[in-house]
Amino acid sequence: MKSSSHAPSATSLPRAPRDDVDARSIRYLVTMGIRVACFVLMVVITPYGWYTWVFGAAAIFLPYIAVVSANVGQEGRRNRREDPEAALPAAPSAPPTPESRVIRIEETHPGARDTPDEAE
Repeated sequence: MKSSSHAPSATSLPRAPRDDVDARSIRYLVTMGIRVACFVLMVVITPYGWYTWVFGAAAIFLPYIAVVSANVGQEGRRNRREDPEAALPAAPSAPPTPESRVIRIEETHPGARDTPDEAE
């Protein structure tokens, strides 16, 4: 996780939600305007040829592209994968000795005899 002791600068702050919605609306309207132009060009330009199919395909698929791109806000474009390796500390220079890795726990019960010879 990234942590910083200083406040973020004004240039690193995300876009205001209102500005984000306005930008997405403009992007949607421009894409739909291109779709209408493709539809009109498909019908108006004669003789019909391969470009008629290109304009028709654009008129069919541009609404999907417009809606998907309009629904992806600022958060969707900023999400990036963070590598957890960068946050891990460096490995120790020498491996620890086996004795330091072994933990021995000995339990004694209250009232238990101290030596096994007393049990005889």
